[in-house]
Amino acid sequence: MVTPMMKTPTQFPINRRQFLANVGGGFGGVAAAYLLAQDTVARAAGRPEFNGGLHHRAKVKRVVQLFMNGGASPMDTFDYKPRLAQLHGQKFDPGKPAGLVEAVTSMPGKVMKSPFEFKQHGQCGRWVSSVFPQIATCVDDLTFLMSMASKSNVHGLASYMQNTGFILPGFPAMGAWISYGLGRLNDTLPAFVVLPDPRGLPYNNQGNFSSAFLPAAHAGVIVRASDPTPINDLHPPKDAKEITPASEADGLALLRTLNARHLASHPGDSRLDARIESYELAARMQISAPELLDLTGESDATRKLYGLDDQTTQDFGRRCLIARRMLERGVRFVQVWSGPGGPTRNWDNHANIQTELPYMANQTDRPTAALVKDLKSRGLLDDTLVVWTTEFGRMPFSQGQNGRDHNGGTFVTWLAGAGLKPGTAHGQSDEWAWKAQTPIYCYDLHATILHLMGIDHTRLTFRHNGIDRRLTDVHGDVIREILA
Repeated sequence: MVTPMMKTPTQFPINRRQFLANVGGGFGGVAAAYLLAQDTVARAAGRPEFNGGLHHRAKVKRVVQLFMNGGASPMDTFDYKPRLAQLHGQKFDPGKPAGLVEAVTSMPGKVMKSPFEFKQHGQCGRWVSSVFPQIATCVDDLTFLMSMASKSNVHGLASYMQNTGFILPGFPAMGAWISYGLGRLNDTLPAFVVLPDPRGLPYNNQGNFSSAFLPAAHAGVIVRASDPTPINDLHPPKDAKEITPASEADGLALLRTLNARHLASHPGDSRLDARIESYELAARMQISAPELLDLTGESDATRKLYGLDDQTTQDFGRRCLIARRMLERGVRFVQVWSGPGGPTRNWDNHANIQTELPYMANQTDRPTAALVKDLKSRGLLDDTLVVWTTEFGRMPFSQGQNGRDHNGGTFVTWLAGAGLKPGTAHGQSDEWAWKAQTPIYCYDLHATILHLMGIDHTRLTFRHNGIDRRLTDVHGDVIREILA
């Protein structure tokens, strides 16, 4: 704990916490996410490229994760199941060995075929439904995991699992672990950035991108790309007339003096050194962030590619384009969310899959394909990983008339980028897309992502409450079948 630098009450009438609150108005919010040490693992490995990786040579330097919040339906998007059409309207009966048929929020309905047409695309012949016509043009660059599974059918728990490796709160997100293990690629931007849906945060709110027991420096920094003020507290509020560039510079100079005194009297404590670095990062972001978020320099062709000319795709397209700009400038891990928490306006299609799914797919299809194509055309896909995922799937039988209930039994994730076999698929669900025949859990996905980044997932640990914690807990195997 950093203590106030006070000698007598008359010399310093306020404590250090109050002093920071007063002078830090220019960048308090961002700095708060960067208050603690740059991790010892990153320091030991050196700054900052990690071309050799921590444990083996890395193929991936940066990751962008597109998270479809609510549970995207596999049998209506990427997992073609003609058996559902054959059984449409009949009672769902997988047979006794398959287990009890239950739904999460409703009584099981009749078998329901997909209302969307499936076609094969690309040289690989991957089946994709009509809700993703643009992503369908990219399938030869994608690697599909067809049998992802979750241990929970509840949004919050499944989201925690897919993001942190645990179904309970209190554990660091994958982006935080990557930040902890590899550090920053750019001294003016954080390692882990989150671009939430402007309609609201996802289930679990900030718990999905928390640093938990890791140093707070590794939490995801939230950037609200559509807001007039995308990053809170990066600059002083307009009504704070007393805060001027000169007064802020004087305050920071005094703060550096106080910190230097404290550091000199505690030479074995690296936490204050990291605090100083965190405030310096926030100050540098005052310069770098406006340029990063300014899309006026992008060509008309690029803006059109991402769908910025269409009101339906404009928001998600803007965030995907900003994500590409962040990757170019050295952000390690960018997370782009589609859909807020709640019962509507996301991928949680309980009422009518025929209307609710296209509503979300139309917003994301064009920008998602644009991101993959843009990264590839710029050569960034050579050392970048794109991950498209969700927290669970949907049931093969109906909820009500035309909805689908939650299903942790199987769902689809796809990846694109460095170190993968493009145009391939691994794993398979059963004939109804009810359960995975070869379950792939978040542990395996996380282990594979870390492996591509040069990290042995069993060796990236942090001591917490007497346990050497890791992202994959005590599970996980690298999915070597998809590696190039």
